[in-house]
Amino acid sequence: MIINTNNAPAPIGPYSQAVKAGDFLFCSGQVAFDPSTGELVMDNIQNETHQVMKNIKAILDEAGCDFSKVVKTTIFLSDMSLFAEVNEVYGSYFTSNFPARETVAVKTLPRSVNVEISVTVYNP
Repeated sequence: MIINTNNAPAPIGPYSQAVKAGDFLFCSGQVAFDPSTGELVMDNIQNETHQVMKNIKAILDEAGCDFSKVVKTTIFLSDMSLFAEVNEVYGSYFTSNFPARETVAVKTLPRSVNVEISVTVYNP
């Protein structure tokens, strides 16, 4: 089942915001597009990361899930020097039973953003 919401940015390519497969929800990587304006939030890395997490939350809400059901995340950074600030914001969205995660620095990200995050949810 395809999950789409107007409360998160529309895909900028041939993919869905999320796909539900059985008890799993696979959310595509989110960047800091503000769905109400269509503009990127890139004034600082904290605000950029908060917007990414808000976009993920909107998709989770649409699917009837929340961050407590996230079992795996992948964080892509434009530079590993951003890790501590991104990690602080990211961590504020989880209260316990933190998901498995990898964080990697990549050469470039779509629209030259600094952070992209994808999540996998298990919701039996």
